[in-house]
Amino acid sequence: MGGAPVAFISRGEGQRPQSESRLQLLLYGKAKRLQFKALRMKKTADGAQVMKEGVLEKRGDNLLQLWKKKYCVLTQDCLQLFPDSQKRSRSKDLSLQEIRTVDCVERTGKYIYFTVVTTDNKEMDFRCLAEGCWNSAITMAVIEFKNKKAIQSFRSRQDAEVLSAGQQEKLLGRAP
Repeated sequence: MGGAPVAFISRGEGQRPQSESRLQLLLYGKAKRLQFKALRMKKTADGAQVMKEGVLEKRGDNLLQLWKKKYCVLTQDCLQLFPDSQKRSRSKDLSLQEIRTVDCVERTGKYIYFTVVTTDNKEMDFRCLAEGCWNSAITMAVIEFKNKKAIQSFRSRQDAEVLSAGQQEKLLGRAP
């Protein structure tokens, strides 16, 4: 073994020798992965967790309907659209609560085209590079947002029912 210290790690029934240096490398690698994961979870200025960011192209609402590049930041609550990548100018925020669905996904050549339909039936056309997968990221964010809201609503209804049952007990002169 060449003089390397040996440590024994319990593996159920028997023990298996493993060099300290190999164990240290495994622990070091795990620590580095955790640090990398923490770095990947960026936050916006208001503290919302960034799920995805990058360039999306939005079709204009005017007569020419030209595609304009927007720097986008998808958080747990909204899709922010910036006119430039420096995020210096004010963003247009599209709340996930306002999004009804992501429709009309079409892949042609290097682009994926999709439409975001809002609760007031407004449609916004987007396209991204095929590697971008913005349509699926937005769809998953909307599903997660709506699930979180449904759970909060259910819990508040449950709390209200428990409260009203407690009030009824007090009215009847009994302890809840």
